[in-house]
Amino acid sequence: MAASDSVKTAGEEIPARVDLFVIGAGSGGVRAARIAAEAGARVMVAEEYRVGGTCVIRGCIPKKLMAYAAHFAEDFADARGYGWSFDSPPRFDWAALKAAVQREVDRLNGLYIETLTKAGVVIVSERARLRDAHRVELVSSGRLVEADTILIATGGTPVRPKHLPGGEYGITSNEIFHLPRFPGRLVVVGAGYIAVEFASIMHGLGAAVTLVYRRRPILRGFDMDLRLRLQEALAARGIDIVLEDNVASLACRADGALDVTLDSGARLIADEVLFAIGRRPNTTGLGLEAAGVECAPDGAIVVDDDSRTNVESIWAVGDVTNRVNLTPVAIREGHAFALTRFHGRPTRVDHRDVPSAVFSLPPLATVGMSEEDALDELGEVDVYQSGFRPLRHTLAGREERSFVKVIVDPATDRVLGMHMLGPDAPEIIQGFATAMKMGLKKADLDRTTALHPTSAEEFVLLRAPEHRRA
Repeated sequence: MAASDSVKTAGEEIPARVDLFVIGAGSGGVRAARIAAEAGARVMVAEEYRVGGTCVIRGCIPKKLMAYAAHFAEDFADARGYGWSFDSPPRFDWAALKAAVQREVDRLNGLYIETLTKAGVVIVSERARLRDAHRVELVSSGRLVEADTILIATGGTPVRPKHLPGGEYGITSNEIFHLPRFPGRLVVVGAGYIAVEFASIMHGLGAAVTLVYRRRPILRGFDMDLRLRLQEALAARGIDIVLEDNVASLACRADGALDVTLDSGARLIADEVLFAIGRRPNTTGLGLEAAGVECAPDGAIVVDDDSRTNVESIWAVGDVTNRVNLTPVAIREGHAFALTRFHGRPTRVDHRDVPSAVFSLPPLATVGMSEEDALDELGEVDVYQSGFRPLRHTLAGREERSFVKVIVDPATDRVLGMHMLGPDAPEIIQGFATAMKMGLKKADLDRTTALHPTSAEEFVLLRAPEHRRA
């Protein structure tokens, strides 16, 4: 390549033309870039923040680490029932946790960069936007890069309330990892998985938490039995849950605290207000209109089953398409794209029966259809379910109960959905998700010998179904 065909940015040679330009270095973009480079493609990735995306930098990983931290308060309390004693009560240090979490985030960010660099991928630390179907502009430098193929993998971003008086005083999940002081009083607005997880985490770390949700019950979109049981468990732990209400305004007090006024007229005082009211596809300012890329009303990029947009040279994967917004799905979509486009191996992602988890305290996990969705589709289902007290809670004196549920098609015996609330639910459901992909039937569960004593064995001991109709 001639010298005139490249530009130096941050000490690196930036080619003026590549085979693949990836906008966004999150989970899907990184996987796509690496797999494409393995096929010999010249690949460039533009990322304006840090490599790793929401999951690594400000989502799954730091959040799960904080969930582990939050669980220790419960473990310390339970330990006394098992003969352990402490000379003094344990003390939590927010600054120490923040520093430890960020060290791990930094380590992972470095590993992602190393992986891409070893694969020969050029990483540009700039914001990028489309100029047309084959040209990408690096915004800071103004440099144009031509690409045979462009992949958009910019993920999603938290929604902030519009036109809310004092809304600027609230934070989102992006900022909660970096708070200079631990909020002793936290109001969480919303009741999706992010809201529920952070309400659980911060309460477990010692905050007085109020969760405000404009509907009822919490966790819209999940099986109703899970929703109701988790809501009951959170309330029993001490989280104040305010339903069918919403925040009307925020105001900053002289002492730095926040006055929170609800639609009902109720007033709360908080050190922080976390808005967890949803996420939107991160498409603002990407130049999609200039390139002619079709978007849905919510801003999501419209793609076909191969993740291709209406513009032949432009593809999109991950949360920016608003299909199944989970990190492992974005990774599979990015991988499938690279195999299809650069390895000559047409590959599609199966978005059915994708397992998911909510790392609340207690956690829940699910795979397949909820009872409500199954009834809508089939009109009738067999439901097997059981509530029980986990063995580990007995000596601890903890009354919290676990719950398992299996949805079965009565005509074929095929398992349509599996759901669990309780300790280790995500680990347990992962194994059953594999079985469901293989066509699991209720008779297969019945033939399986229980592994005793475990919570997982409840799934193979269910015998008495309830036949339910829509």
